[in-house]
Amino acid sequence: MEEYKRRCGELVRRLNEASEAYYNGREEIMSNYEWDALFDELAALEEETGYILPESPTQNTGYEENNGDREPHEFPALSLAKTKQVAELQKWAEDKKVWLSWKLDGLTLVLTYDGGKLAKIVTRGNGTVGTNITYLKNSIKGFPLRIKYKGHMVVRGEAVISYTDFELINDTIEDDDEKYANPRNLASGTLSLDDPEKVKERCVRFHAFTLVYREEDIRSWGERMDFLEKEGFTVVEREELTAGELPAAIDAWTRKVESKAMDLPVDGLVICYDDTEYASSGSVTGHHATKAGYAFKWQDVSAESELLYVEWSCAASTISPVAVFEPVQLEGTTVSRASLCNISEMERLGIGKQCTLEVIKANKIIPKCIAVKKAEGTFEIPDKCPVCGAQTQIRTSPKSKTKTLHCTNPDCTAKHVKKFTRFVSKSGMDIDGLSIQTMLKFMNEGFIKEFADIYHLAEHAGVIREMEGFGEKSCENMMRAIEKSRQVHPVNFIYALCIPMLGIDAGKKIIAKSGFEGFLERLDNKQGFEDIDGIGPEKSRSAMEWYEDDKNQSSLKALLGEVTIEKVDITPDAEGKCAGLTFVITGDVHYYKNRDEFKAYVEAAGGKVTGSVTSRTNYLVNNNDQSTSSKNRKARELGVPIITEDQFVDQFGE
Repeated sequence: MEEYKRRCGELVRRLNEASEAYYNGREEIMSNYEWDALFDELAALEEETGYILPESPTQNTGYEENNGDREPHEFPALSLAKTKQVAELQKWAEDKKVWLSWKLDGLTLVLTYDGGKLAKIVTRGNGTVGTNITYLKNSIKGFPLRIKYKGHMVVRGEAVISYTDFELINDTIEDDDEKYANPRNLASGTLSLDDPEKVKERCVRFHAFTLVYREEDIRSWGERMDFLEKEGFTVVEREELTAGELPAAIDAWTRKVESKAMDLPVDGLVICYDDTEYASSGSVTGHHATKAGYAFKWQDVSAESELLYVEWSCAASTISPVAVFEPVQLEGTTVSRASLCNISEMERLGIGKQCTLEVIKANKIIPKCIAVKKAEGTFEIPDKCPVCGAQTQIRTSPKSKTKTLHCTNPDCTAKHVKKFTRFVSKSGMDIDGLSIQTMLKFMNEGFIKEFADIYHLAEHAGVIREMEGFGEKSCENMMRAIEKSRQVHPVNFIYALCIPMLGIDAGKKIIAKSGFEGFLERLDNKQGFEDIDGIGPEKSRSAMEWYEDDKNQSSLKALLGEVTIEKVDITPDAEGKCAGLTFVITGDVHYYKNRDEFKAYVEAAGGKVTGSVTSRTNYLVNNNDQSTSSKNRKARELGVPIITEDQFVDQFGE
């Protein structure tokens, strides 16, 4: 018995340490695969011996975050019972109508509304007490700040970051201590930030998965979700089923994850009863309510394969190892590569020059090496950067003690991938199919060293078609997008050059005043741009310093040999509906696609858009005209009219 107790204590300690890191957005201690295996072992031991420690994760619903003001939940946010057997779900469903939905892998939030307004946002925390993060209400998408329903209402949902945004954000974080292991880790870390603007940049979206309470109750879960959708919430995807239909439906939903058609991180599926009154009639056992819902987690399938070699790939400032192994079948797909993260992880796993790897697909998506067998020899760490050939350097993080490999060349192309992202963006050259990940692949292959090289990627088309993630069609689409971008608007071209402090607005002012030829002449003859209204000495000096760098001049000259600059007239309409008026636009918009489109219309109609409210502002446009934000307060102090977007369209629209 003492041996059982010792093992239980060890499992509780290890699981709680992993949970503490998991819930607080820090570096991942163990994978979900490892955590589930240890949790199942602990649960089996507890059932066999009856020995249960009070701090056991089988008895707790979450883990307390370390930051922010703590606040008790009005309704406890309990965990769901979990199973890996479809038959158990069918048995639980009985003869009742049930709903199937995703078990999203993010951070659970609880939203409270009173009088038609969002009153507070609280994280799940330990299920009883969470952290108040209402200050982030304008930084998270997926829920309305105002609703038509005026009674007391509580909504629960998951805040997630898509795989696409996760990869985009992570690849541009240069500090290794700031990188995140997965989208869930990033979402958790993001919502612990104090800066709402930084949170907003990271594209966190709330997906409502249940209406916890409404004064005028709705008994059907399906109708509750329809109600939330009509009120403006992003709601989890769902399907109404019977017990007999569950196996086929679960198989179909699983295939969707395996085919990567699902961009949101999920770690299983959830079924719940449509009859919410029946669902609330269950008892609470351990850390979950017996009828509140049932979570289905996929059986983790592993495969063994022989390591062929370790590929080192440079991204931002870090050179990361990737295991390349004999192809194996996992979850219906062929897998031959898995990230090894860093040198410390390779050492932890015991990677050898030759070894057998055990590999899984974490959450059915990301190939991950979880164990090593039959290791022989030691792995080699390259002394040259794969992109630029400069010396490499091993660095140990003072915070996490993680060892990572870095390129010592400050001008390495891979360190400036953010500039290439801006170059191909919609505001720049508008080239579809060139994500950060794709460009980093091309940089590591030596295809891209400067902007103009993008227009020579066709020379490598044969190799690109054979690269992982590509094929004939995707390669053709990318080449077509590159060719299309050869005709470019001068303002977009200036933006794409990545001249510090010169964005779209400055580009418009320069082209309106001088045209594109004038822009080049001003750079060549060192005239600068100070005389152009809205540019000023600081922006002008920044542009001239950029041009004084021979590398930038060479890059510009090479680009001009690849593209044609369109001849345009962007003189504002002196008789337009916004002529002579200055607007400030704040908050979300709905009539225009986004604020950039809104701004473009104002400028085309002869108006001006600025970022702050002053005595020269004619109108502040804010759909939340009752907001107590600093801009609204300033407008009221100065007597500047505050109008909604609809009022703007009525008064100044086409």
